[in-house]
Amino acid sequence: MDYLSVTLLILFSCTFFKMFTRITKSSITNLSPGPVPLPIIGNLLQLCKKPHESLTRLAKVYGPLMSLKLDSVATIVVSSPAMAKEILQKHDHSFASRTILEAITVFDHHKVSMVWLPVSPQWHNLRKITNSHISATQKLDSIRRQKLNDLVAYLCQNASSSSVVDIGHAAFTTVLNLISNSFFSIDVANYDSDSMFETALREGMLEAGKPNLSDYIPAISFMDVQGIKRRMRNYARIMDYTFDKIMDHKLELAKEGKSISSSSDLLDIILGPSHDDGVELQRHDIKALLKPRKLHSKLVRFEP
Repeated sequence: MDYLSVTLLILFSCTFFKMFTRITKSSITNLSPGPVPLPIIGNLLQLCKKPHESLTRLAKVYGPLMSLKLDSVATIVVSSPAMAKEILQKHDHSFASRTILEAITVFDHHKVSMVWLPVSPQWHNLRKITNSHISATQKLDSIRRQKLNDLVAYLCQNASSSSVVDIGHAAFTTVLNLISNSFFSIDVANYDSDSMFETALREGMLEAGKPNLSDYIPAISFMDVQGIKRRMRNYARIMDYTFDKIMDHKLELAKEGKSISSSSDLLDIILGPSHDDGVELQRHDIKALLKPRKLHSKLVRFEP
């Protein structure tokens, strides 16, 4: 009887695996090639501790456009400049809607942020604002020169005293101040020490970049097993507090007929009466728009 049970179990397992493999293959016939996923977990085990290295190895086998199954999430991996150009320039609308990471859902900013919204009238309106007011080439060039001069002065100062420079921190500070000056005409970071806002932003970006089980197994997202969402909530509170202070200060200056700088920044335009883009933004929407996450590449690499 025991032998019969074991035999039936083996036959059932083999049949199940064969059926699952057949269903999996038929479901991905329209996708790019990729490794066959395992039941339940998909290709998660193939990513190991260093996903970028694992993806590089897999791309050598399956090509520059590869499909993976990460638990319940179908994922397309692009690993060559030519293929990335093809997708981003010719098929950008097909790939515009992004998977919402669980860590980003803190305070619901993903519902009003241009970075995470699908292509929609709201997304087009926000893009119109950023293109017309953030990406003005002449203004950006002026801010770039100013922030690069600050960076050069900091490096020269440390060189004269033979001090060690943390290049990563210096570059992060420069980019962050470039963004903050485009948005609200002030520096939010300094080279010699981390501000509360800078620390919250850096740590928040690190948390958002960590592999999160909740992204691959949505059924357990409410448990926040790794505590990522809890920590993100703390960092988001600090950033929101900073944005609230800046907006309140801007509104107070506007009442007095004053301004922080001689030229209008994005926040001046949104809060002021001259805002004529036909988009009515609430404070929650404005804070989501001001979140620096993923916007630095647009400011640094903008091409008119």
